[in-house]
Amino acid sequence: MNTSERVRPSDGSPAEPAAAADQAARGVRSLWKENGLSIALFGFFLLFLAGQSYAGMLEYNQELEEHGRRAVGYVQYLGTGHFVEAVFENWESEFLQMAAFVVFTVFLYQKGSAESKKPDEEEPVDADPREKQDDPNAPWPVRRGGFVLKLYENSLCLALLALFAISFILHAAGGARVYSEEQVLHGEEPVSLLEYLGTSRFWFESLQNWQSEFLAVFAIVVLSVFLRQRGSPESKPVAAPHSQTGAE
Repeated sequence: MNTSERVRPSDGSPAEPAAAADQAARGVRSLWKENGLSIALFGFFLLFLAGQSYAGMLEYNQELEEHGRRAVGYVQYLGTGHFVEAVFENWESEFLQMAAFVVFTVFLYQKGSAESKKPDEEEPVDADPREKQDDPNAPWPVRRGGFVLKLYENSLCLALLALFAISFILHAAGGARVYSEEQVLHGEEPVSLLEYLGTSRFWFESLQNWQSEFLAVFAIVVLSVFLRQRGSPESKPVAAPHSQTGAE
């Protein structure tokens, strides 16, 4: 038999396409199993963002028509202050509460909560990473040490704060454009970004979101003391006593 010929199964059909298809299916299953949470969350994010943008375009065009102005298309709407303000007004509050929660959980405790460290014990997250500098499996910044490690051991908080700052600025920029458009429609002068930051409208928009985000985090911290969700790492084991702090 010529060794260059492909081996075929007894039914005469090619073996390689079937094996490739099976390998691809295993790859998809592995991808979903290992990354299903982030895929699902990002998928819902895109779905809701698309819905928001379309509904926002309809509302914006209705406002334009009421003032005798021409409606805009979908792509054009995505560049308007109306859309930018609405999106980053919400992102701003989300990143603020996440950054605050990450920082607060370093040194504040809630006895009995699945979201808190134990008040009287040192936990693995408190370990000094410098003790692992010689570990070949440690992330590069840990092995590098020095200022790089100092940044890395606070990188989650710093990233969230940076995202908050970017969202805060874009919220203000989008809001200033919308506010200026309304001012012009009413025969008044437009405002600059800094001027808009000084308006009660900007802070009303921000604070109404900030308070709701901190309420949501407060709710999960306190409710996880007494309530359970079997199978979720955000909950203590169902049979765990209320006094147990931490998810494990």
